[in-house]
Amino acid sequence: MNPRLKICGIRRIQDAEYLNLYAPDYAGFILSKPFWRYVSPEHLKKLHEILSPGIKRVGVFVNPELYEIRDYAEYLDVIQLHGEESKAFIKLVRENFPELEIWKAVRVRNPEDIRNADQLPADKLVLDSFSERSHGGTGTLAPWDVIVQNRPEKEFFLAGGISAENIRDAVREVRPFGIDVSSSVETDKCKDSSKIQEIIKILQNRSDSNAG
Repeated sequence: MNPRLKICGIRRIQDAEYLNLYAPDYAGFILSKPFWRYVSPEHLKKLHEILSPGIKRVGVFVNPELYEIRDYAEYLDVIQLHGEESKAFIKLVRENFPELEIWKAVRVRNPEDIRNADQLPADKLVLDSFSERSHGGTGTLAPWDVIVQNRPEKEFFLAGGISAENIRDAVREVRPFGIDVSSSVETDKCKDSSKIQEIIKILQNRSDSNAG
């Protein structure tokens, strides 16, 4: 089965229009400060109104307070927690937003990182590369070998440095539920329509060839 595709870091009206053209499964929005891709509640409302109903909205939060999530919740299908959120906090999020899926992002260094994340009360995981300087968006590959050898029981998205050049290998070797891309479909820090189209075509062509 073809993996799902999430395009993260959507922030401009033009970005939403690109996604409507190519129809990935998920659109991701950075909803925590001070990240440069940050989207305010008012602006997310505008993007939500433009974006096709068939594309699910993922709000990416880094160590948020509940009130911060509440400001955005009506425009979201998924809450992605991308910081150091505890098991207790994730439970609290679920109690307060029972209608939304919860994903937990993990910056993978070793098998223990995956095992610990697999025990959290999240619906899905996002397995990303580790960086001391950033919670994501570094363009660095996650340790695929560690993930392959220590697959979580939960469905997971593979993030971290995936591009048109390596997405076929990522899907074949890691077999994730989904692929998460952001900076690799940008030019000069803006989403690039041709790069989004290329990623979509690669996944579609792979699916067609598998069907044969």
